Formats: sequence, C-alpha cells, structure tokens
Amino acid sequence: MRAALLAPDHAHQGGLAALLAAGGRVTDDPAEAEGSDLVLDGIVGIGGRGPLRDAALPWVAAAERGAATVVAVDLPSGVDPDTGAVPGAAVRADVTVTFGTYKPGLLVDPGASYAGVVRLVDIGLGEVRGGVRGAPLDGHVLEALQQEDVAALLPEPDAESDKYRRGVVGVAAGSARYPGAAVLAVGAALHGGVGAVRYAGAAAREVVRAHPEALVGEGGPKDAGRVQAWVVGPGLSQDAEAERAVEEALDAGVPVLVDADGLRLLARRAAAPANALLTPHAGEAVALLAGLGVSATREQVEAERLRHARELARGYGCTVLLKGSTTVVAAPTGPVRVNATGTSQLATAGSGDVLSGLAGALLAAGLDPLDAGSVAAYLHGLAGRLSSDGAPTTAGAVTAALPDAWRRSAE
Repeated sequence: MRAALLAPDHAHQGGLAALLAAGGRVTDDPAEAEGSDLVLDGIVGIGGRGPLRDAALPWVAAAERGAATVVAVDLPSGVDPDTGAVPGAAVRADVTVTFGTYKPGLLVDPGASYAGVVRLVDIGLGEVRGGVRGAPLDGHVLEALQQEDVAALLPEPDAESDKYRRGVVGVAAGSARYPGAAVLAVGAALHGGVGAVRYAGAAAREVVRAHPEALVGEGGPKDAGRVQAWVVGPGLSQDAEAERAVEEALDAGVPVLVDADGLRLLARRAAAPANALLTPHAGEAVALLAGLGVSATREQVEAERLRHARELARGYGCTVLLKGSTTVVAAPTGPVRVNATGTSQLATAGSGDVLSGLAGALLAAGLDPLDAGSVAAYLHGLAGRLSSDGAPTTAGAVTAALPDAWRRSAE
C-alpha cells in the first residue's frame, strides 16, 4: 500500500507509523495512482470548501485516467458537502463510504454524479428517518422519501368514498398550438388518486377524445365548477387569455400547481398563495428569480439546486419543486427533499406535463404541497424507469406506467 501525503505536516502520526510498519510506503508520484487497482480518496473531508488546492490536482487527474476502483471516504474530494456544488476538479468515485449521515452533496447533482454507489456506515448518530438520516441544510433537514414513506402518503378511497369525496382536480393547460400538454397533464391526473378531473381550456376537444373520463369545458378556471386543486400552465402560452387563466386559478382559494408558461406569468407578480406548488426547471427558475430581483443563470441554478430552490420558496412564500437531474422540493421552512428515483430518460418532451398533472391530483386528494410534490416526483421517476427499462421512453409511456409505479410503491 502507498500513501500520498498532500499535507505531510498534518499526517496522523500513529496512522503513518502503522502504515510503514505494515510494509506500506509514502509516495509523491501521481503515476502510482494511475497504475493502481484501488484508490482510496481522503484528500479532504466534510470540512472542505471551495476548489481543491493545486497539490491535489495531479492525483485527481491520475485517478481519473487509471482503471482503479475509486472509493471515497465520506464524500468525493472537491464536492461541497452541504450543496453538491463542484467548484473545480473533483474525484469521481465508484463507491463512497459515508459515516453517520448522508451529506446533502451526495444526494444532489452535480455532486451526486461524482459519488458513485453510496454506502452509509452507522456510527451511532441516531435513527434513520425516511431511509435518510437528517443532514443539515440552513439549520433544517434534507430528506429523501423511501418506498415505505410514499406508501404511507398515497391516498386510498374508503367505503364511503365517491368521486367527489376523493377529490376533483382542475387542469387549465394547453392551447391551439400545444394541445398535447393538456392531454398529457389530464392523463397523468387521472392516475393520481382523485375521483375526477375537470379540464378548462382551448384543447377541450383533444382532451375528451383522448380521455373520455374527463369533464371538459372551453372556459377558464372561474367557470369550470368546483375543484379541490388546480393545475395551471403547461402549454398555455403567454397571451391575455393565458394570463387570465393563471390569475383565476391563483385566486380560486384552493391549492394550485403552477408550471411552464404559468411560471413566467407568475414571475410578473412575484408572489404566490401559501398553498401553491411551483414546478420550474432551471430555466424557469431563472425567470422566477428575476421576478424577485435576483440575477442568476441556468448554470448557476443547476450548480446549487438546494440554495436556489429554498430561495425561490422563501421569496414566493410557497413550495417549490425544482426539476432536473436531481429534483428538489422545498418549502419556505422545514425539511428540503430530494428525489431518489429519477432517471435521465425522463428528459423528454411532455415529461414535465405528466409530473404536473400527477402532482396536482395528489394536491386535490388532500396531500399538502411538500408531500404532493415529493410523492409525485417519486412516482414519476419510478414510472420513467419502468417505461424505459434501459431504452428511450416517451411522456405517454411514462403516463401508462404510473399505475404500475403506484402499485409497487403501495406494497
């Protein structure tokens, strides 16, 4: 065994003596890492912040070039433990062995993509909550729902249920140019645990043709009838009629999910009801932040998902589901959740419309915005995996896989 001492004055003398006594040696040649079978990364620990120092960079590059299995200790060096940001070069691990608690940087991209398979070693810090130990974030907790958590939250009809008691979700989506967004959102909502779906908008004919179960009308949310939650925005466009639909949904006094075009219209008023759930991707998050007077780029949002999701939640006073390679769900206070079921195959047209319809239905079924967003992200990710099975998928196939995802989660 060979040890690279990047800071010899700070080496643990007892550990170094044990290494030498066992026949190990110290090296300063990065080529030895490149030619090794196993590399243990312990350059910095959870106290490390900012880019790695220059002395570490040749070793990181050598490990990347070589064929060794790389095991990171606690987290890959170069990954910010609290945010998942990677401000410079970082170790790409095959396995990360972390101690006591999962660190946020292991669960959120870009850091999560450097961690490989993560294994938690219990060192007696307390009970596991939701499969993930509480990890600090701005004085709060980072959570990832596990299957048993989702099962406990899924709405189930009882003997006294009828279609209205189960909840009715309204969908104001689609336009003459983008009728498919309405069709996808309604289709997903029908699989979301509610008793009925009302559609209001310009794509009524396309919706009822695809989903005869839906209750359709060509007016706006104000004229649609009673619902327990609204979904507004997917494919809506940004004209005066779309703006009116967003305003009517926001003023309906029920929980409201705002997505896509609705988010850009919402940014103009820079406020939302406390029972709203906003579902931006990084580009839409930039527009929402601009509505708050905050300048950011898409790349900055993607690099620090936790911080920007929380900033949006606090700024708009509601729950925010920030979509992306790691989906983050944040309320203004309390735990922030990340989703563990996502797949890159969900990066396909209409996938966000499916998520919106599903989450809106869960809102109408009685889940609060944080739970509705978290459960929807979990089911959406699982349905993406089931519909893909290693091959490209489509939004329609994801919708078709939702019942299977629900059944597996409810077991």
